Amino acid sequence: MPHTELLAGSSAFAALIWWVVPASGLIGAIGYVIWISKFKSKFETETSRSVGQFQRFQDSFRDTEITEQQSVEPKPDKDSLL
Repeated sequence: MPHTELLAGSSAFAALIWWVVPASGLIGAIGYVIWISKFKSKFETETSRSVGQFQRFQDSFRDTEITEQQSVEPKPDKDSLL
């Protein structure tokens, strides 16, 4: 294989790469923007719902701790009040 054919093939391949990579990046970016704009509200509501459920879950432990602390507190003796 002559040296000139090898260079011509590699330059054509390089040119193809210089067009294919940016074009695929641009198509991917446009697709991402369309996907985000279309489904953003759906994911926001699901996220806020999940956060709300997690906060209720945490609050259930806080409520349990408060009731346990109130029931564990010792009652004062009659002698200590005098």
